[in-house]
Amino acid sequence: MQKLITFYSFYLLLMLNACQSDAQNKLNPDDFQAALQRDKNAQLIDVRTADEFKSGHLEGAVNINFHDKDFAEQLAILDKNEPVMVYCAVGGRSGKAAATLWQLGFTNVTDLAGGINAWKANSKPVVQ
Repeated sequence: MQKLITFYSFYLLLMLNACQSDAQNKLNPDDFQAALQRDKNAQLIDVRTADEFKSGHLEGAVNINFHDKDFAEQLAILDKNEPVMVYCAVGGRSGKAAATLWQLGFTNVTDLAGGINAWKANSKPVVQ
């Protein structure tokens, strides 16, 4: 029983640490926009579906659908030495995409908190 409690305690600490590091890489729309303007080499990835992307996206974004079977392989074309900025509709898919990027060895990954919905709610520009 003690081993089981120790295992679950360790697992909980590991999960809390993973969530904490992910949260540190989320930016609100104002800060995300400032980071995009500051770093011209940033790779901007929209992880929504093609139809969602066509309905409006951030200028300069490349669409890589999170639900594609070869999603991780598509991410491999990105430069691991340059910043990657990701977003989706509300933040769920992009959070998972950011975690995948970290697992693939990317070291500078930023997620748009609240996704494009928060971006639009803050009157930020969208390409139609």
